[in-house]
Amino acid sequence: MQSHMSYPIGTPGQPWGEAERAAWRARQVRSRSHADDVVTRIDALRDRFDVETYGTLDARGASYPLLAVRSRHWNPELPVAVVTGGVHGYETSGVVGALEFLEQSAGAYAGRLNLLVVPCVSPWGYEHIERWTIEAIDPNRTFRADSPAPEAAALVALLAPLRGRVLVHVDLHETTDTDESEFRPALAARDGVSFEPGGIPDGFYLVDDSVHPQPGFQQAVIEAVERVTHIAPADADGEMIGSPVVAHGVIRYPVAELGLCAGITGARYVTTTEVYPDSPRTSAAECNAAQVASIVAALDYALAHR
Repeated sequence: MQSHMSYPIGTPGQPWGEAERAAWRARQVRSRSHADDVVTRIDALRDRFDVETYGTLDARGASYPLLAVRSRHWNPELPVAVVTGGVHGYETSGVVGALEFLEQSAGAYAGRLNLLVVPCVSPWGYEHIERWTIEAIDPNRTFRADSPAPEAAALVALLAPLRGRVLVHVDLHETTDTDESEFRPALAARDGVSFEPGGIPDGFYLVDDSVHPQPGFQQAVIEAVERVTHIAPADADGEMIGSPVVAHGVIRYPVAELGLCAGITGARYVTTTEVYPDSPRTSAAECNAAQVASIVAALDYALAHR
């Protein structure tokens, strides 16, 4: 059932103009510090990894370094693994999970893989606990060279030299209750369309690439994560977020066609993780651990099936 759910900005049925976007920006509140929460932890890794500033995000006067962490002894003979987090800045476990992987588990892959980890693709979104960029653009529909989202364009440029050489790419995400209460209504209002209420899967799930599916890879990740937290079941229609469930905890999207982060490397093994931190059956720490488990399982499977 469709509804013009009341959203405090815009006129139902009319897409936003600059005035509405400005009104939306005025509602955004800086709630945490990228420098304190992310940059400080990355700086602490400099004795073990190479840290690269691959760009600077200028968010209407606020400036953020865009940071990537690389294996110190990069070997062109080894396969490449990419991990990205914080594409949607409000999805906290994606950022923290990438950092915890670097701190706890990445050392085990020295001499086996070249690692490139970007813990927080969208630092303004992280600070404002927001899905969109400061210009009210969803970065995870714009990963292309001419992206209107500077965060996305910078990551595409960083990864472009590696395209065709990446074995595995894990993109870390969350699905939260605010998807349904704030972000989807905001999207409908921004685009001048009706808001159609949906549901939030209760648990962890993965998004495979429908163009180049890797079912064995996805199931290896699900099995590892299931030892940490629960996997989301299909709904009564056999779907999650409107997509058919193709295996336990797995749906599929054409990731490159949709401009998703997972589609930019051309990796053989690609997955997008989704945890549900608002579930009464889990905790923030468990969600972070699930993200780490997904990365480790993905890398181990990819190395064993090169």
